[in-house]
Amino acid sequence: MARSSRRAWRRTIAVVTVVAGIGLGLGGTAQAGTEEAAEAVVTRAGLDPALVTGRGADLGFAEQEAENAATNGKVIGPDRSAYTLPAEASGRKAVTLEQGQYVEFTLPSAANAITVRYSIPDAPNGGGITAPLDVTVNGRDRTTMTLTSQYAWLYNQYPFTNDPNAGLLHDDWWITECGCVPSATTPAPVIAKPFRPNHFYDEQRLLLGRTYKAGDTVRLAVPTRPGAVPTTVDLLDSQLVAAPHVAIGAANVLAFGADPTGRRDSAGAIDKAIAFARRGHRVVYIPPGTYQVNRHVVVDDVTIEGAGSWYTIIKGHQVTLDAPAPDGSVHTGVGFYGKDASAGGSHNVHLSGFAIEGDVRERIDTDQVNGIGGALSDSTIEGLYIHHTKVGMWFDGPMSNLRITGNVIADQIADGLNFHTGVTDSLVQNNFVRNTGDDGLAMWSEKTGNARNTFDHNTVQTPVLANGIAIYGGTDNTVSDNLIADPIREGSALHVGSRFGAEPFTGHLWITGNTTVRAGTYELNWKIGLGAIWFYALEKNIDADIQVTGDTFLDNTYNAIMLVTDWPVKDKYTITNVHFKDVRVDGTGTSVVSARAAGSATFENVDARNVGAVGVNNCGSFNFPATGSEFTLTDLGGNDGGGTTGPWLAPWELPNTITCDDRPPVVTPPAPSPW
Repeated sequence: MARSSRRAWRRTIAVVTVVAGIGLGLGGTAQAGTEEAAEAVVTRAGLDPALVTGRGADLGFAEQEAENAATNGKVIGPDRSAYTLPAEASGRKAVTLEQGQYVEFTLPSAANAITVRYSIPDAPNGGGITAPLDVTVNGRDRTTMTLTSQYAWLYNQYPFTNDPNAGLLHDDWWITECGCVPSATTPAPVIAKPFRPNHFYDEQRLLLGRTYKAGDTVRLAVPTRPGAVPTTVDLLDSQLVAAPHVAIGAANVLAFGADPTGRRDSAGAIDKAIAFARRGHRVVYIPPGTYQVNRHVVVDDVTIEGAGSWYTIIKGHQVTLDAPAPDGSVHTGVGFYGKDASAGGSHNVHLSGFAIEGDVRERIDTDQVNGIGGALSDSTIEGLYIHHTKVGMWFDGPMSNLRITGNVIADQIADGLNFHTGVTDSLVQNNFVRNTGDDGLAMWSEKTGNARNTFDHNTVQTPVLANGIAIYGGTDNTVSDNLIADPIREGSALHVGSRFGAEPFTGHLWITGNTTVRAGTYELNWKIGLGAIWFYALEKNIDADIQVTGDTFLDNTYNAIMLVTDWPVKDKYTITNVHFKDVRVDGTGTSVVSARAAGSATFENVDARNVGAVGVNNCGSFNFPATGSEFTLTDLGGNDGGGTTGPWLAPWELPNTITCDDRPPVVTPPAPSPW
């Protein structure tokens, strides 16, 4: 699964704002919080839930942003500049606590478990630290969480390093900081260190030991004792976790020698339980406990059930291999893998009700250190929590008929989930993905096309790199009713890309009923802002039947819709046959549509308001012929609204008036409101 070819484009991407120092370069503004008792303010993607009704996942937890809670700390943000703490926070705000300071949340409903998303500083030479955070409920029932930054804080150029003091990883790449190729520049430029810090946040879960009622208060406080450090709290999720699941008559891994204390390796015991269960056509049951597993558990024709992802935890160390594996891996680690597709793959695998806690701290693209991997056909994955692996779930086809539902994937070094090479007739539904180091959800049709897959009702928040949901080629795929918020850099919320060696788009691609929030990042190689949804024809034409229907684009940093090719291929590839219908755009920093390619699109019932610039920024392929832009817009009626410059799709802009302003001023849009 070497991905270096896929990511080579990143070498020219650069920094917006470099954090000064390690750990506390906040960026943006800071203001004192309020210590008054706060009502329970529940949000989804940092917004009033009414604005995103029917979109995204529903996994039974309530999200509360720290900036809406009572605190005597400092509210940081808003700021969307990459490489800053506010930019990587949900809603682009958070609260920083010094020793003796707190943030206090009022529970909106009964809860016995919380998840805290936070950031603490790195060690001076990298590698992370640990620090205490006190948790009290109603002023008592104190417990202490031990936070860590060992899985956060990456630096430098792709594929990044854990060393804040490292020089450039690629001094032969052009960088924005000097506007040069450092190795070819005399005198050599001085590059500040740490260079491009990112991936600041992590999360930690805590069972409270009893159920508390709505209106009870949960206080997170940085103590004054030794070891405490400034701590930034982004949000708190609270939920009522059901009692542990028990599988009667199953093959219990304890009977085969598994150790629920985590002191001894349990991989062999789990293998034995699987073999026994397959012979007797039984379920494998992993009861509450923490089980140490430091390699892949290979699964085929088996059902494995845990007691629930809060109770059954499969946790492992990353292990260096004596010699590289045939696939190029130099490490292994905890993960459940189907057989390789070349060996026929695995079938009839059903995984549910446990957590996978990895130990991945660096990005090595050839390493198979993912939570779930291999090829799984006619299978299901449900109710897992996957944390600190490289990719939560990475599937290498051909394979078919996989259903992935109700999972949480958080704090990954790379993607959240990727359908790679010939995955067909599969469903990803009602999953929550947060803080990935690459695309949150992706279909990548490298060498063999993906077909007839659906990403439906998922939530993707704060992908640090790349896109929330990305589709690279394929046939008859669907992206529907998802909620995507706060992409950070080098991507956006929704992406349709002919790139990374993907097969062409054929048949149809339906992008329906999705909502994006605070999307569109600044692409520093091009020095332009990306759209909340962006189409990129880099290696082939994009000419399949693409229907963007019923989508809502809220609080767009730049434009809502972008269609673009790269300069060297601007006269070679086109984007055509794209149709926008029943779309709402609430707030753009610049235009509704930015056309930077040759091609065409139709628009019907696309309503826009709070538009910051001319409705259509039409540059075409930058040849500027007398006949008008090389990109044509067709008005099918019902396109209403606009901004300070008038209607967003005015008659004078049609069909291909050149309106090109390569870098228009950005107007901060107002907060979204009910339509």
